[in-house]
Order: sequence, then structure tokens, then C-alpha cells
Amino acid sequence: MTDPVLEVTGLAVRTTAGVPVLRDVSYAIEPGEVLALVGESGSGKTTAGLAALGHFRRGLVSAGGTVTLRPREGEPVDLLALDGAARRRLRGSAVSYIPQDPALSLNPALRIGLQIEEVLHTHGYPGPVDERVSEVLAEVGLPADEQYRRRYPHQLSGGQQQRVGIAMAFACRPSVVVLDEPTTGLDVMTQALVLETVRGLTAEHGVAALYITHDLAVVAQLADRVAVMYRGDLVECGPADQVLRRPEHAYTKRLLSAVPDLSAKPAAAPPPDDAVLAARDIRMAYGRHEVLRGVDLAVTRGECVLLLGESGSGKTTLSQCIAGLNRGFTGTVALEGTPLASATRQRSIDERRRIQYVFQSPFSSLNPRKTIAQSIEVPLVHLTALSRAQRRARVAEMLDRVRLRPGLANRLPDQLSGGERQRAAIARALVTTPDVLVCDEVTSALDVSVQASIVDLLGELRRELGMAMVFVTHNIALAPEVADRIAVLRGGEIVEEGTVETVLTAPAHSYTRELLDTTPRL
Repeated sequence: MTDPVLEVTGLAVRTTAGVPVLRDVSYAIEPGEVLALVGESGSGKTTAGLAALGHFRRGLVSAGGTVTLRPREGEPVDLLALDGAARRRLRGSAVSYIPQDPALSLNPALRIGLQIEEVLHTHGYPGPVDERVSEVLAEVGLPADEQYRRRYPHQLSGGQQQRVGIAMAFACRPSVVVLDEPTTGLDVMTQALVLETVRGLTAEHGVAALYITHDLAVVAQLADRVAVMYRGDLVECGPADQVLRRPEHAYTKRLLSAVPDLSAKPAAAPPPDDAVLAARDIRMAYGRHEVLRGVDLAVTRGECVLLLGESGSGKTTLSQCIAGLNRGFTGTVALEGTPLASATRQRSIDERRRIQYVFQSPFSSLNPRKTIAQSIEVPLVHLTALSRAQRRARVAEMLDRVRLRPGLANRLPDQLSGGERQRAAIARALVTTPDVLVCDEVTSALDVSVQASIVDLLGELRRELGMAMVFVTHNIALAPEVADRIAVLRGGEIVEEGTVETVLTAPAHSYTRELLDTTPRL
């Protein structure tokens, strides 16, 4: 039997105030193996995963256990027994990390080739650095020519940025790679490319991979073994097929039951009605590049239209035009027949209240210096005449509706998990009870159980308030549970539109069929 490259034994973590976060967590990964660490937000999976780097987030400290790394060269070492300088020498060379959001992890002011070179120089790569940069770019399926290496991160798509992040992680040929939700927010086609890249590199170079995720459909495609975290405990661990097909723990069964199912029967569509929101002949270009080419989209009261497409298709641009966040478009956006100004600042207070937007990344949309309660209260201050006491009561009500406990109200965004931050962002958009809610990939950062609760919540609000919703996503598996109609966007044009049942069972366009074929399934 091969010795594990990474072995975590009896790991315990607590807050600086003494509250337990992880209790007696143990796992091991062999060379070339992928272990998926799954669980809902707040389960401790990211804390347990980052321990493989000897890293603990602010406010957390080790309370026992060992993290043994067996590098390709040298003796086994317990990362938790090393000082900070010794740990940093190992990070990037013997154990590396691929973060969830490449846009935040890549330096926007440095060309991508230089950023990979920087990793190699920092860790004293012994061979020719220039050759290794070209080699690792080719390994992740990106062009290795000088022109491509001179690009800045903003000149790449989300999938290309993520593959650059993978290249940086694999550049020094580490023994262990920790991947923190690296496909979150990517469309299914780009996700398939990234997963194929990770699978190929771990197998080819004998790298032990720890894959932190909430997406069980991805786990089924990628992982050799699965470890399930629940409230700081590792409750189940075993081969992927066994855990996903024959789970033993009640929590694992509950997680699997919450996974979206493409074959689920869609909800009944609302009765026909005049459109509460209508976008007509929307066109937009960045320089010579046309992003939207005469798009028409209408949503009736109480209806949800799922706007589907891969990265670069124009779906976020269209949704931002509807919300008044893009000024440079032509065409009209009308709210109950009344044309709206293109920019939100030129719209009336009531028009702004009636159309609310939930951004994909809560890191970018929540003020890092305001508490969660303060951020949720901001729209009430600017868009309503409620008193201070009424605003506080409304904030408390919304926190409860999105399953955020009252104790989180006075925390800053960086003190919440990724899923908790996204729920706070959703609460802020819903707090003014809008007529139209535009959701831009709002469930992409959520685990399946919280995703199911948010989808249920949005459906409940649609029924109670008659709220119309534009749901932007790359996850077509959500369609039967959240939407009435699907509009498929490709290259700035809607290539197919119809009821959920029609599009999923009898897609007319080849692109829609390709999206369906690429979607991961359990």
C-alpha cells in the first residue's frame, strides 16, 4: 500500500474565544488520488481543507492534531509543528492552493506569464523558468506563446483565469494541491474543461488533490473518495461510488436529496399576463465587439425566466442593462409599459425599489466595513420612508427568511462563510419587496442544501408577492425547480426560448443540446 502524501490525524480547531470549530478530523490522500471534502456552508470543510496548508483563518487556532506532509524530496513533516517561515517555504512548492475566485487571486496589474514566473522564482525552481512557464500553460490547455503570456487577467475569460490559477499551483510540481471550489461560477462547458485539466494533472504527476466543494454532481465526475463534513465533524468517508450511491449517514442522504434533478417535473407556469418587465431590441458593444445583438426578453408577474448560457454569452450584460447598471446599450427596458432610463441614477426612487439585483460575488457587493445588518438596511434608508425601528424589524425578518441566525447580524462580511455572505446579499435585495428581482448566479457559491432553501424561498416570494424574476445561471439543472421558461443566450443572441419542459425534453437548437449533454449528473 502506498503511503499517503497528506495525512491529517485528530485535527481540532477552535476560535480564539474557545468555541470548537473542528473536532477530531482525520483524512489521508495518496499520490494521484482526489479526495472531495463536501458539506454545507459552515460545516468546517474549508477550515479542514486549509489545514492542509497549515493555515487557519483569522480568529481560528489549532487545538490539537497533526497534518503530515510527505514531499517528493525530504522527510515527512508536520505542518502544524513548523513556524510561519518554514510553512511559507513549503506553500507553493510542496503544497499549493487553487482559490475559488481567480479574479481576486490574480494580480490585475501583472501579466499572466510574469505571475507564473514569480511563483517559480519565489520557490527556487531549479530548471529554466521560461521553459517551465510555457510547459505548464500547455499542460492546462492554454496557448504558451509570448503574446498570450503578455495578457493581463482582465483580458481572459473566467475559465481561462481559473486555468492560469491551476498553472500557478502546479508550476513547482507540488506533492499536494488544495482546490477550494475552483469551478464555482463557471458555465458547464468551461467547468468540464477545468475538471478535465485537474483530473489529468493529478493523475499524470501523481499529485494528491483535496477538492473542497458543495457540488455533488462534480464530485461524482472527479473524486476517487468523498469525505462529508457536518458541524465540525467528519461524519462519513469512503469511495465516491459508495458514498454517493449508498450513503450511510442521515446528513449525507439529506445532501444528496437536495441535489437539483434535470428530470424533475417543472412547476406549473403562471397564467398569461401582460409583461411586468419587457426588454426590446437590446444591443450593446465594447468597441467593435458586439456583446448583445437585438435581444428581446419579457417577464410576467409571478414568472421566472431562466437566462442560460456559457461565459461570454452576454447573459450578465443583459441582466445589468435591465437593472440600469449598463449605460451604453440601445433599445428599451419598460416596467409595466413605462420606459425606463438606461442608467439607474436617472430612474426614480420607486423604479429603483421595484427592480433589485443580486450580484454573483458577495465579496464585491457587500461593504467590507459594514456589518451584515447595516448592509441590508442600506436600501431601506435610500428607497423607503420606514422609521429606524421599522427598518431594524424588517432587517431581522429578512435575515430569518434567508436562514441567517440573528447572531450574524453584527458580523462583518469576512467573518461569514461564502454561502452566508451570498444569503446576506439576497436578503439585501429582497428587503424592499421588489416587483422584479434579477439574480446573477446567486446560487453558484451555495452548497446544495442551502441552494435548495434559497430556491424554495425565491419561489415562495414569487407566489406571495407576484414578483417576477430573471434568474441568470449556467446551471441548467436548476431549471425544473426555479423557472417557468428558459431563454438560451449564445454570442449575444437568444437562440432558443420556451417552457422548461419543452427546452429540457425537446431542445430545438444544437447549442442547447450541447449544454444538456455537458451538464454533470449524479
